[in-house]
Amino acid sequence: MVSKRRLPTSEDKENLTEDASKARKQPLSKKTKKFHVRNEVEENNSVFVKLLKTSGITLKTGESQNQLAVDQIIFQRKLFQTLRKHPSYPAIVEEFVSGLESYIEDQNSFRNCLLSCEHLQDEEASIGTSYCKSLIKLLLGIDILQPAIIKILFEKLPEFIFKNVNSDGLNMPRLIINQLKWLDRVVDSKDLTTKIMQLISIAPVYLQHDFVTSLPEILGDSQHADVGKELSDLLTENTLLTVPILDVLSSLRLEPKLLTKVRQLVMGKLSSVMLDDLPMIIKFILHSITATDALEVISELREKLDLQHCILPSLLQASQSKVKNKGQTSSSGNQENSGQDCVILLFDVIKSAVRYEKIISEAWIKAIENTTSVSEHKVLKDICPSILSLAQSLLHSLDQSIILFGSLLYKYAFNFFDTYCQQEVIGALVTHICSGNEAEVDTALDVLLDLVVLNPSAMRLNAVFVKGILDYLDNMSPQQIRKLFYILSTLAFSKQHEASSHIQDDMHLVIRKQLSSTVFKYKLTGIIGAVTMAGIIAADRSRSSSLTPGRGDLSSEQCTQVTSLLQLVHSCSEQSPQASALYYDEFANLIQGRKLAPQVLEWAGQTIFNDFQDAFVVDICVVPEGDYPFPVKALYGLEDYESCDGIAINLLPLLFSRDFVKDGGRLTSQESDQKLVSPLCLAPYFRLLRLCVDRQHNGNLEEIDGLLDCPIFLTDLEPGERLESMSVKERSFICSLIFLTLNWFREVVNAFCRQTLPEMKVKVLTRLKHIVELQQLLEKHLAVTPDYVPPLANFDLETSEVTPPTSTAVSAKIRIQGNVGGRKRKADGNKTSSPDPLSKEDNSECDPAPSDRSQLEKEFRGKEEKTSVSLQNYHAFFRELDLEVFSILHCGLVAKFILDTEMHTEATEVVQLQPPELLFLLEDLAQKLENMLTPSVTRRVPFLKSKGNRNIGFSHLHQRSASEIAHRVVQLLSPMCNHLENIHDYFQCLTAKNHGVVDGPGIKGQEYHIMSSCYQRLLQILHGLFAWNGFFQPENTNLLYSALEVLANRLKPGEPDQALEELLSQSFHYLQNFHLSIPSFQCALYLIRLLMVILEKSTAPTQNKGKIASLARQFLFRVWPSAEKEKSGIPNDQLQALLSIYLEHTDSVLKAIEEIAGVGVPELINSPKEASSSTFPTLTRHTFVIFFRVMMAELEKTVKGLQAGTAADSEQIHEEKLLYWNMAVRDFSILINLIKVFDSRPVLHVCLKYGRLFVEAFLKQCMPLLDFSFRKHREDVLSLLETFQLNTRLLHHLCGHSKIHQDTKLTKHVPLLKKTLELLVCRVKAMLILNNCREAFWLGNLKNRDLQGEEITSQNSQESTADESEDDTSSQVSKSKGTEDGEEDEASDGEKEQESDDDSD
Repeated sequence: MVSKRRLPTSEDKENLTEDASKARKQPLSKKTKKFHVRNEVEENNSVFVKLLKTSGITLKTGESQNQLAVDQIIFQRKLFQTLRKHPSYPAIVEEFVSGLESYIEDQNSFRNCLLSCEHLQDEEASIGTSYCKSLIKLLLGIDILQPAIIKILFEKLPEFIFKNVNSDGLNMPRLIINQLKWLDRVVDSKDLTTKIMQLISIAPVYLQHDFVTSLPEILGDSQHADVGKELSDLLTENTLLTVPILDVLSSLRLEPKLLTKVRQLVMGKLSSVMLDDLPMIIKFILHSITATDALEVISELREKLDLQHCILPSLLQASQSKVKNKGQTSSSGNQENSGQDCVILLFDVIKSAVRYEKIISEAWIKAIENTTSVSEHKVLKDICPSILSLAQSLLHSLDQSIILFGSLLYKYAFNFFDTYCQQEVIGALVTHICSGNEAEVDTALDVLLDLVVLNPSAMRLNAVFVKGILDYLDNMSPQQIRKLFYILSTLAFSKQHEASSHIQDDMHLVIRKQLSSTVFKYKLTGIIGAVTMAGIIAADRSRSSSLTPGRGDLSSEQCTQVTSLLQLVHSCSEQSPQASALYYDEFANLIQGRKLAPQVLEWAGQTIFNDFQDAFVVDICVVPEGDYPFPVKALYGLEDYESCDGIAINLLPLLFSRDFVKDGGRLTSQESDQKLVSPLCLAPYFRLLRLCVDRQHNGNLEEIDGLLDCPIFLTDLEPGERLESMSVKERSFICSLIFLTLNWFREVVNAFCRQTLPEMKVKVLTRLKHIVELQQLLEKHLAVTPDYVPPLANFDLETSEVTPPTSTAVSAKIRIQGNVGGRKRKADGNKTSSPDPLSKEDNSECDPAPSDRSQLEKEFRGKEEKTSVSLQNYHAFFRELDLEVFSILHCGLVAKFILDTEMHTEATEVVQLQPPELLFLLEDLAQKLENMLTPSVTRRVPFLKSKGNRNIGFSHLHQRSASEIAHRVVQLLSPMCNHLENIHDYFQCLTAKNHGVVDGPGIKGQEYHIMSSCYQRLLQILHGLFAWNGFFQPENTNLLYSALEVLANRLKPGEPDQALEELLSQSFHYLQNFHLSIPSFQCALYLIRLLMVILEKSTAPTQNKGKIASLARQFLFRVWPSAEKEKSGIPNDQLQALLSIYLEHTDSVLKAIEEIAGVGVPELINSPKEASSSTFPTLTRHTFVIFFRVMMAELEKTVKGLQAGTAADSEQIHEEKLLYWNMAVRDFSILINLIKVFDSRPVLHVCLKYGRLFVEAFLKQCMPLLDFSFRKHREDVLSLLETFQLNTRLLHHLCGHSKIHQDTKLTKHVPLLKKTLELLVCRVKAMLILNNCREAFWLGNLKNRDLQGEEITSQNSQESTADESEDDTSSQVSKSKGTEDGEEDEASDGEKEQESDDDSD
């Protein structure tokens, strides 16, 4: 068989692949014809042939490859030595070259010399050099032959220049040029450059392209400058070579001036280049950018780069080719695809440059920022699908800033793209809305809202797509339903268009269908949709139509449409109190948030006023008579009515009638004549009434001010001895009565809080006092009324979403503790064989024994009043306070004038906002800020999981933006600072009175606790405000300035126009001054967090960072008043947070840990059982695990952040890092050894977890430092390792302890810890070998012991040699070195022994 020709595999292999493959494709007849000459050897007596043969190459004739019998380098060395040592040198060189010249006159011979040789060595010897160079390339590698051979090649080139392909399929010019690539050395590079440039000037275009692109592979670095100049000149002469020339210029090392010149030349031709050339041109422009001219170049590039002008000519050319070649559509299609591919390549070039070149990315962003006019922005209309895909991905993110950017992409895409793209945008937003993800739905609806406002005409064209969302209302929240109906109503009713009529019809159909449903969920949707739609129809358009008088009023047809729609809602909801209350709330929100036409307001006001008066208001002189369970009394009146002209709220009779009818009782004749109204609707209906009156009379509430001070028909609510004898139904009735009264008073305060008359302010404060008193009564009643469900107060939710507590605090607490005890006793019953005394101790502390349960229940019942339920659990059953209510915080002293019969002032009574009322307001405001300003992590709702109830009770609040709420709170900063300073003075005086005694007189009083709670809430509100991430948005910068100015002016009043840093500094100092009066640990933590938030906004936070550490240290050093619920008076999570803050902000974490562990803990060990450390009063036996966990975590975090040393560092750096690690290991040793004293399960768990992490950090960060510090600091390194080895031994003992006690929480850390300890042994051995101390490494057996040091017996350990103990020492190198290394390996061997024990068990 004839062997196949082998292809080259070196750098010119790919250039020859095509040619060689073509050469193989010869007709079969030709191959057969030449078969007899394939293996003939060239027989020639010329010097050329003889010298090649003696050097190792046999020339073949025909199509056979020349054969190389030796290695290529050996051949070149032999030939060079033969020529050099020849007697006729240098004449022999000329004779050899002339022989070559004669030999290659034959075209086949020349071709063979250009193709690779065939290696005759066996395969094993030629594995590394499977490819052989051609004969010409081998000869070019010999210096004495190179110039002459290059001359011959360039003389032969013209013969083949104008032949595209040779008869045998090879491109000879390309093959010749390939011989000059990647030469090891060029003898005369200047001459070679001259020849190539001359060749380029005369060659045809297709070869010019190849020759130019080959230049970087041929030329040396010294010729780059000259070639660059010539190519730049060639660029101006021949535009067809633009792409290869720029490609080559990007690969050459050229002067910046030349690159700038070429870039300017190319930039001038940018608008006229072909689309195919554009990616390469842009790549060169971006490649030639420097830091100094980056912005200028990018700006010019953005100005001149117009893709529309580049793409349109190619599309026009494609369309023309379609006309010419109607039957050949493939070519035009290819041209269109080519244009799209070029655009994709272009953006890939820009994307890569922006991504990997910081200079370009910064300049590009700066160029966009500097764009002033809208027309200068580049709109990439052809990549609309990509932009929408990107926006869709961004909306799936959990980061709020990324979601915001995605919504902006949607808005801009809609505004700038054509109609088709607008449809795609709306379709994508509808998909988000129908996805069911709450965050996506909210964002997409907000985008649609903005688009309706910004571009209503375009949105009307796409209204049919938005209308499709009506089929997906089931999964939407009430707020989302409001937004959707607002969008659709705006599109359908803002302007009368025939095209909008179908939307109106569909909306009416959906609303009527929902309203007629008996399921409240669907009725809720119908009520919200109908009221929202009515608001759009009845909107007051007088402002927008001011240029055309008379056009702003509603037409009679529209007015009738609104009233009939609202009457429909009223009639469909009057049978359900919850639906009626929802309708009143929605209508009230509509009036409050939007300006309605006067006709609608007048109709609504008259109807509402009459209905409310008929339903709820009665004459005070007519006391209701009936078979009521309690005597009816008129209570909580603020005026003494001498005559019967007063009014009262008929609450108790209404509530009794509803319950009586519900239970199947009969109504009296008087009650049956009246329309039965649920008391549930009292507060919502009054809210609707007062907002309607407020709008009609511009805030004047004189028409209804009698409702502020009128009494309520109730009964005695104070629980006395009769509370125990009441039935469950009676108790529930009293609780419902209190809930309804509370909600009435809350709405009354909402209504009249902004009244400016002193008399009205006093009445509002009195109502606040009544609310606080009623809440205290309610807590007492709820504590003895299990499984009570209060009446609803918020109606825009499903009943199932509100789950009130179903038992009292006493029974719940006993039940929970009983369950926990039962679980733990069951778990302990499975471990009866365990000798661990720890579990008994833990159980005795946490779990009541069965015999003690009855006694525990008695104790709790005895303290029933003290442990009454918290109303925080009933937050959803109270009416929401408006933000305007907090204007009451401005009240200091309010004068109440008592008038005589002649309206003259008789006396003045001073009424002040008392601490309980202040606390009530602050708690509500803190909840509002936490709900709106505190960023909650966006979580995807799992499949078939209900949404959280975090927003229940904040419906009115969520109809305002976070910015608006922040504005309101900033306006309240000044009065809150007044209250903060007053409370500060109170505690300062109390401390001075008690001479600094923590548990002095007054500490246990109720006033003290209320003032302390007010202090905490004020700090919490300030923290919630300044921690709001909206301050980082540019539009809220002025608001931040205003807030900081309020705080700064408290310290230095009257200094306007201060810089932000100065305001931050003064605000920090102002708040810092309150640390002296902090009454509780919770307040201390809020103050620290508030200062940290202020510090985060500063550009130079290091100055005040130490002050935070100092404050945290002071708080840890303080003795805090003990609490009843906590053993230490400090919640564990808060102590952990403050200790972490202290260690994170202190200058030296290691010193701080050493102080706590080395000073505070020994004091604790030597103190009595219930005592604490004298230095750290917050460190007790109960809180030790908190201190231990934080110290271990911060120690590991600190050493992990330390950079590993390198050999290039200075000696001083090595010493500093070695000293640092000595301190770290010493701290680690102190902490680890504490488990011998504190061996509770949580402490051991912390030790296993963070012990492994510390050892891993030691391996990665410290061992490289020890590698090159060992020789100069041998004793220090050995001391460090010896200390650390003792700690690792204790960790090994801890692993054995965990396995013996079979504690799964502990044993899950054992495998990883043992693996890390073994890695440490291997790493120490590697360090010793590196420092030529291998003989110092020895192995021993480490016995398995428990924490008390007692040996753990097992099968394998009994069989092991007992004479090798852990106390052995070695005399090799040094005692300490041998001991350390040996013990390290003892640990490793012992660990393996323990693992084998486990396997055998």
